[in-house]
Parts: sequence; structure tokens; C-alpha cells
Amino acid sequence: MNLWLRLLHLILASCVRPRLDPLRDVSRLSFRVWPHDLDTSLHMNNGRYWSLMDLGRTDIMIRSGLWRSVLKNGWVPVVSAGQIRFRRELRLLRPFELQSRIVTWSEGWVVIEHRIVTASRSGEPILAAVALVRAGLYDRKARRFVPVSELLGGIDPAAEAPAPPPEVAAFLASEETLKLAG
Repeated sequence: MNLWLRLLHLILASCVRPRLDPLRDVSRLSFRVWPHDLDTSLHMNNGRYWSLMDLGRTDIMIRSGLWRSVLKNGWVPVVSAGQIRFRRELRLLRPFELQSRIVTWSEGWVVIEHRIVTASRSGEPILAAVALVRAGLYDRKARRFVPVSELLGGIDPAAEAPAPPPEVAAFLASEETLKLAG
């Protein structure tokens, strides 16, 4: 996380933003491309997308109330895999929205979809990038990933993971193949 001012703004704004259901709602964060977001091609650096997506996951944790368990238990968020597809560049001062949502989960991890959406001159939404991230919370004391059932128990104990759409299933299969590659 290298976006300290944006993180501080996110934390303060979460005090007045509505609560978020992490299993059903989409986190929506508005940003603008600033000079420190640019690379030598004068568009947003590809690494910056990943950093901003950290903020999307943080917003889900804070506004859903999951952060209380995370802090109380000393759990650490860990991203184990990610895949991104860039579709349009974002230039200096361009406004955009980061949309983050949990797509599915298994016993020890969740898959989160991040979408970077901007607008055309006519106001139509344009998908600039889409990413999938497999993440979990690691319990350093127990030396294990926190079971999602334990994490979500206070939110919706009866929640069942939705079947992954084809692109998520392919992402997870690719991750398993890479894991076996050593």
C-alpha cells in the first residue's frame, strides 16, 4: 500500500458512507489520475492499478465491519494471485471509478473482481481495466488462513458461495496450474 493520503481519505470517508454487505454490494470509489500515478508513457502506471485495487478491498473490509475482526485477531490480508486485463489507457486528470466486489469464495479465500470504469465524452461508461484477485486473511498466530465461514459468520452464516462464472473458473484453474509449477 503506497497510497497513504488516498487511504486516509478512504478511512475518514467510510465514517459517513453507508454500510456495505460484502457478499452482495459493490464498493465504488471515485478517483482521478494525478501526476504521481503516471509512467513514462504519460498514462496511469500499470502498478498503480494494483495499488488502487488494494483500496477497493480495504473499502469492502471497512464498510462491511470485517475490519473489527481483522484488527482484533491480528489477521493480515494476503493476495495470493491476480490477473488483470487493460482495455483503455487513463491519462492525466482523467476521472474514473473503481468498482470492487466479491465474486465467489472457498474455505480459505475469496475472489474479488475489480473494474476500473471511466466515461466517454458522451458520458457512456468505458471499461478501462478488469482484474480478478484471489485473497485471504492470514492468522499469524495460528499459522493458517482464516476460514471464510469464520470470517463471514457474523455477516451471513448461511451464505453459500456462488458458482464462479467461466472467467473466474479459468482464473482459479490457471492459479492451481501455476502453484503446481513450483
